Amino acid sequence: MQLTHDILDRLDQLEQKYAVMGQDILSYLDGLLYADYLTYWDYIHLDTLLSLQTPRTPLPDENIFIIYHQITELYFKLSIQAIHQLREQEVSDGALFKRQIKRLNTYFENLIQSFDLMVDGMDREEFLKFRMSLLPSSGFQSAQYRIIELLSTDMELLVHPSMREQVVQPASPESLYPMLYWKSGATELATGKKTLTLQQFEHKYSNTFIQLGYEASHNNLYRLYLSLEKEKREEEELIHLMRQYDFNVNIRWRLAHLRSAVRYLDKKPQVIAATGGTNWQQYLPPKNQRIVFFPELWGEDELEKWGKSVKF
Repeated sequence: MQLTHDILDRLDQLEQKYAVMGQDILSYLDGLLYADYLTYWDYIHLDTLLSLQTPRTPLPDENIFIIYHQITELYFKLSIQAIHQLREQEVSDGALFKRQIKRLNTYFENLIQSFDLMVDGMDREEFLKFRMSLLPSSGFQSAQYRIIELLSTDMELLVHPSMREQVVQPASPESLYPMLYWKSGATELATGKKTLTLQQFEHKYSNTFIQLGYEASHNNLYRLYLSLEKEKREEEELIHLMRQYDFNVNIRWRLAHLRSAVRYLDKKPQVIAATGGTNWQQYLPPKNQRIVFFPELWGEDELEKWGKSVKF
């Protein structure tokens, strides 16, 4: 084979790369010589991936339930990565900001649309049978979703509406954590006590959430947006993207959950208790929680009607 200029140039670049690290390029070329070709199934660990579904019952539709939630968590992982890419920038970049918010909107729009797998993709009677074998676990226990919230806005804006007047400034993550809105979604309907679902969740993740509350206090999405130059911050496209993200996460995503819960769990005259005791009737409707990541980007009338008649 003829050693073209391009090949020699690449070899020279590789030699410089490894020389900086005190490494011998010939050793790495030997490694390349003996390495096997990469296959698709090895690269994405396909066999492992397909082995991660372990139903608790023999009911076929439980597999749909498991795979859907696994897909959801992978989208959450992509969302967290997209936010971290912005947080790691030393200087706020308007173009990068728009690119990352577009990605976030794409991820959540796919998640919202994928809820049809849950709403229309499972037999209701099968669901009610296998779901009771999964107690007290619940999708409520998704730590990645809570991380997305903490990375998106100020922790104070995640406080339950009924407790916002109790916030004393300066507010620390420790003082805000007991008042976070989602805790009300995992209390027993009759007694108001924490469900086992919530107890398990807090035992595993409370320290993580409080620590993140500190780490993200000055570089969450909301703060990063406010740190942009005025001209970039007021750009119509960026404002549209930020509002779209707020609407997708805090209204459309919750309404998709509510639609599924009503379909599978709401049975008159009694409500089926298949969620570990989570108070989903009060927790899921966005008009009850009124969580808004970027309040500065919404008008007073829109905030007043949040989750009721606000459209995007």
